[in-house]
Amino acid sequence: MSHTRRVPVRHALRHRSYQWLVDVDDLPRLPPWLRPLAAFAASDHLDGGASGGGIRGDLAAFLAGHGVRIEQADRVLMLANARVLGHVFDPLTVFWVQAPDGTARAVVFEVHNTYSERYAYLLDLDRHGHARTDKSFYVSPFNDVSGRYEIRLRLDPERVNVTVGLERDGVRVLTATSSGVPEPATYRALVRVSITHLLMPQRVSALIRMHGIWLWLRRLPIGKRPAPAKQARL
Repeated sequence: MSHTRRVPVRHALRHRSYQWLVDVDDLPRLPPWLRPLAAFAASDHLDGGASGGGIRGDLAAFLAGHGVRIEQADRVLMLANARVLGHVFDPLTVFWVQAPDGTARAVVFEVHNTYSERYAYLLDLDRHGHARTDKSFYVSPFNDVSGRYEIRLRLDPERVNVTVGLERDGVRVLTATSSGVPEPATYRALVRVSITHLLMPQRVSALIRMHGIWLWLRRLPIGKRPAPAKQARL
């Protein structure tokens, strides 16, 4: 995981991390002694389970509002952080809706901020996995909601890559990248990453605040937080 801010203050960071790539219809079923290390809940995503159909139901309702239908045979993959010891913070969740032949029917970005708010973007990917979308959601006190996201995605058995760049007035403000090699989520693998990446969601929350303090000390201007972005309830 890397994050590079270019203007008006240059700041770069890189941290080792892990995420889960799961089928929302076949979430991990762990023995009781491992459940505190990885839990998934509809309440952590989209409309919090309001549809009654779990994560898939909320995603289907969101897409239906944009004229996209999830078919029964479609597979929904989610790249996200899991709850660890009851805590989760997921700056970005990515949903891929795949038709039975593997083609992407829809891709949705769900952005979370540190104010317990979230916002979903329906992406229009080209055949190279690139997309653009206007920024509509307040994420950081150091950036307002102006600008456009430039997005590049890769999802295959060899690598999962998510790159998001924020551009404003033709200038690249920052670039964030998460890249990794998928591996089976065996019990042994879960224990290993839980030890080597101790309390991953808690670390993500702490690191965001730590780097925010660093930028504040560098006198990076802080913008006024706007009212939460309006997104139709599902």
